Amino acid sequence: MRFLQWVVQNEAMKLDPPEIYGWRIFLIAITACLGGTIFGMDTGTMGGVLVIPAFKRAFRIENLNPIAAANLSANIVSALQAGCFIGAMMGWPTADRLGRKPALLIAPVLAALGVIIQAASAGHIEAIYAGRSVCLIPSNSCSDEIHRVVAGLGVGMASVSVPLMISEHAPRAIRGALTGLYQLSITSGIMLAFWVDYGSLLHISGEAVWIVPIAMQAVPAVLLFVGMSMCYETPRHLARKGDKPRARATLAMVRNLPEDHPYIVREFGVICDQIDRERILTGGDTFFNLQKELWTVPSNRRRAYISIILMICQQMTGTNAINYYGPTIFRNLGLNGLQIGLFATGIYGCVKVAACACFLLFAADSLGRRRSLLWTALLQCVLMLYIGLYIRFSAPMHGHAVPPAGYLALICVYLFAGVYQWGWGPVPWIYIAEIPTVRLRSTNVAIGACTQWLFNFVIARASPRMLATLGRNGYGTFLVFGCLSFLMFIFTWFFIPETKGMFLEDMDEIFGLVELSARMLHEAELENGPRSVGGKMLRDVSWASTMTTDMSEIRPVFQP
Repeated sequence: MRFLQWVVQNEAMKLDPPEIYGWRIFLIAITACLGGTIFGMDTGTMGGVLVIPAFKRAFRIENLNPIAAANLSANIVSALQAGCFIGAMMGWPTADRLGRKPALLIAPVLAALGVIIQAASAGHIEAIYAGRSVCLIPSNSCSDEIHRVVAGLGVGMASVSVPLMISEHAPRAIRGALTGLYQLSITSGIMLAFWVDYGSLLHISGEAVWIVPIAMQAVPAVLLFVGMSMCYETPRHLARKGDKPRARATLAMVRNLPEDHPYIVREFGVICDQIDRERILTGGDTFFNLQKELWTVPSNRRRAYISIILMICQQMTGTNAINYYGPTIFRNLGLNGLQIGLFATGIYGCVKVAACACFLLFAADSLGRRRSLLWTALLQCVLMLYIGLYIRFSAPMHGHAVPPAGYLALICVYLFAGVYQWGWGPVPWIYIAEIPTVRLRSTNVAIGACTQWLFNFVIARASPRMLATLGRNGYGTFLVFGCLSFLMFIFTWFFIPETKGMFLEDMDEIFGLVELSARMLHEAELENGPRSVGGKMLRDVSWASTMTTDMSEIRPVFQP
């Protein structure tokens, strides 16, 4: 607890009782984040496997010309994103109707099935596509081709459910850090995959040199299924479904406080009041009512737009171009040799993990979200522009030593990895999970995740061609990403609010929904009589007493 108070500097940490930072909330967050590790390992694995000679021979890539090989590599990498997009669309109704926990039990099963199909592909490229995405081919067309929903669907479903699971369980003072663990788990998976690829190349021979790295992706899927089976459903989802006694008991269990503790009474009251208010404003929770609420209420529409644009910007930084094609990029910068390229990529993964961990510990809930996005966007711009200009004017030549400017460009790649993890890596995931209303949270996260996978697909498809066609050694690729980072700075400056240290339910005040609720209630009272909206009495809803985050009136209870 003292360590948390030292690293997290916000008002909520000072006001809230220390008991709520118990081991249960951290175990839930770490377990759920294994869903991100699955994606990270797949991302990192394929980036290294694509350049292993045994894999090229097995799938006849070595006989293709550079453009055709780039297209095939893009197809293999982007197949996962196609499946993830569909999986994220599936994850929304699954998490919304069945719950966050059931969705996180289904996801690893699909992911493990996809890994099995890929590992058993035996040189059939159709099985790689199917194992990473969805192959919609009639079963009688070819015995080699598989038409099952597999790994991409599992990863996409997890990308919706993990932020929901964590943000709805997390105490407000450390919600940013815990939700950001999803990004840390992705980068950890990428790092592990890089080193598995490198170790396999050094110590394994034959076809197993690429089969083992692919098969290792099943490990986090198994751990996620086992761990999630022992976790709780989120209290906000239970309350929304009408099971308020169980919701209150779960909240008290996760917070490590008795059900009658003032903090539990206050937080649970805020949750229930927001749900009641939203139902009064918009009616039931059918698909059409939720879509109407999302796109016709200005406050909700603004939140949806912010989520979509943030996830587009996250991909347009260029980070996944390096993740997917790291060995190729390091070769373009002058590092020749397969082992050297994989080793440099492994170090890149270590830098990402260390930087993300430092951000979550020291900055996510102290420095804040908005400031993190602003300064990292500017620095990303500078780093990418330098890399591009170096390749343009001092491109490395095969067989020659890397010049000093080239070493500085390599340092810029590693600095970019660290800077990205202090802003545009974890922060968009934090925002899309915490700014929506409780009724629309799964919808908003699904929209954000689908956007992320769609543009992840675009980057995976475009990057190899950009590196092959945008100038010598693809220098234009880095210039494009650098300019896009500057545009991200402008967008953040004008449109992104700060949200650190707030209850999830308090986002309505930032985006103006509380004022809309009060105005609609007042109009209804004038038309239908006091405290009545459409025949529904509001005697159980204490509007003013529950919407503030100020805990000062019960602060003495928490002091020793």
